[in-house]
Amino acid sequence: MTNWSSMHERVAAYLRTRRALGFALTIEGQQLERFAHFAEQRAHQGPLTLALAVDWANASLTPEGLGPARRLETLRPFAKYCQLFEPQTEVPPARLFGQAHRRLPPHIYSSQELRQLLAATAALSPTEGLRPVTMHTLLGFLAATGLRPGEALRLQDGDVDLERGVVEVRKSKFRKSRLVPLHASTTAALAEYLSLRQRCLGLAQASGFFLFDNARPITGDQARYAFQRIRQQLGWDKPETGPLPRLYDLRHTFACQCLLRWYAEGVDIHRMLPQLSTYMGHCRVSDTYWYLTGIPALMAIAAERFEQAAATSEEKQP
Repeated sequence: MTNWSSMHERVAAYLRTRRALGFALTIEGQQLERFAHFAEQRAHQGPLTLALAVDWANASLTPEGLGPARRLETLRPFAKYCQLFEPQTEVPPARLFGQAHRRLPPHIYSSQELRQLLAATAALSPTEGLRPVTMHTLLGFLAATGLRPGEALRLQDGDVDLERGVVEVRKSKFRKSRLVPLHASTTAALAEYLSLRQRCLGLAQASGFFLFDNARPITGDQARYAFQRIRQQLGWDKPETGPLPRLYDLRHTFACQCLLRWYAEGVDIHRMLPQLSTYMGHCRVSDTYWYLTGIPALMAIAAERFEQAAATSEEKQP
């Protein structure tokens, strides 16, 4: 039995339970706290109702598009939890406001664009400091490994084994850890960066691998801001066609380049995809299959293979 007297108490109980199971719920927790505040402002009493959930969803700052749908998506697991203790709780139907997520088409960097991106880091200020070389190494590392930006930024010195050429990604998305082997050139670049970082900061051991001049690990906001400055410098902030290049697109580019290389080598893509999925930290192979869609180069090769298969089939017919 429960004796919740407010929506804040319900939210607090839910977050305690989920976090005890290992879920961070950082953004979801903030959203639920806002929902509890909304319920309090409305003088709502008793269990969660569909009317209250819909009103809060419609109060989103982005009422058009995905805002309301995402709010309801956040409320649904919370409502299901409350319903276990308060059967009168009304759980919002799934997709009441449509899809809560929309995958933006990625920008796939060409080899020339990657070279331009790395070269442009030299102009980041202060040019004599650690920021340019850190961003150069970080961007090159992301392009070479396909790691999520957050995974790279959370790396500690102890996670980077330069002797074995392996990095350990700890408790990343879905609280999973994995070992990621590195190409010899990537290992050499990381070793060179580490040596320079130690000379600049005088630290034998640091609190993170990728650091700026204050000897603190780069945050996601700092990395995105530096990337935006580079993008502006290169004139990529207002593309005439296609999506705006993003830091995360280095991961998409890595996956697509792997698939293109396998296609060119005649490798069985469907046999290799589970390996790529594990390497990239996906929970489902279907998440990796998404990289096959919407990329002109991949679609062109797939169409060519289909035409070849169709022609062979016709030749075999009597």
